[in-house]
Amino acid sequence: MDRPAARLAFPALIVANLSLAAGPWMVRLADVGPVASGFWRLALVLPILAWLALRQSRGRPFPTWPLIGAVALGGLMFAADLAAWHEGILRTRLANATLFGNMSSFLFAFYGFLVLRTLPRPLQILALLLAAGGVALLLGGSYELSSANFTGDLLCLLAAFFYALYLILVDRARQAMASWPVLAIATAAGALPLLLLSLALGEQVVPQDWTPLILLSIGSQLVGQGLLIYALGHLPTLVVAVALLTQPAATAAIGWVIYGERLTMPDFVGIILISVAMVLIRLPDRKLATLPAEAH
Repeated sequence: MDRPAARLAFPALIVANLSLAAGPWMVRLADVGPVASGFWRLALVLPILAWLALRQSRGRPFPTWPLIGAVALGGLMFAADLAAWHEGILRTRLANATLFGNMSSFLFAFYGFLVLRTLPRPLQILALLLAAGGVALLLGGSYELSSANFTGDLLCLLAAFFYALYLILVDRARQAMASWPVLAIATAAGALPLLLLSLALGEQVVPQDWTPLILLSIGSQLVGQGLLIYALGHLPTLVVAVALLTQPAATAAIGWVIYGERLTMPDFVGIILISVAMVLIRLPDRKLATLPAEAH
């Protein structure tokens, strides 16, 4: 057992979510279509991911084709998630997109209970409720239901469903495969469909300013998804699910620093509730969380 690697999994998960939280900001800054930005997010770092995957795979048995197919299917689900969410980000308020997009956290938590075939313990229920309450407080001031936002809200909910499927597939793959090969296969499987969809929609594909797309690709895909998939091989699904809800807190902080959006008292209370939930969710499963998967 590689206990040092397992101990690094939780800090890696936090850094992953901080990196992923900046994704919507980069999508809005990009001067290409929303689906095209998803394509560049995957394509720009694909050579780096392929190199990392080859290095990590040396001396390991070649994965079975059904396993590769499952990871590739996860990549298609991730592509669908990016297409729906990036389009939704531009069609609704950022708070709405963050709220509905993070519904995948609760779907992934439900999957975790199904896998364990057990009901959540009281402390786990409390952690989930605190995290949900924290998100509601963070977004309560800016969230808005209206007919103008309906299409964008629906797209973000659809994205959450696809992202939950992606998480389930890569979580299962991490029981038998190392992290970089999983991410490389999923990224390769999702890139071409996004390009074809972007062209079919008539979007601008080639940017004039590459900076937001490079930052999106490195920050969200290489760092964010790389560390997230690494953590999936070492942490219980419920811990990962609650940790995903730190993204709205990070998004609020970005709005405060970059756009001068003042944080109110409910915002700070929401951040505290999410932080408390992160502590509680680690308590009952601490022994389990330190046991790594076969691949790391």
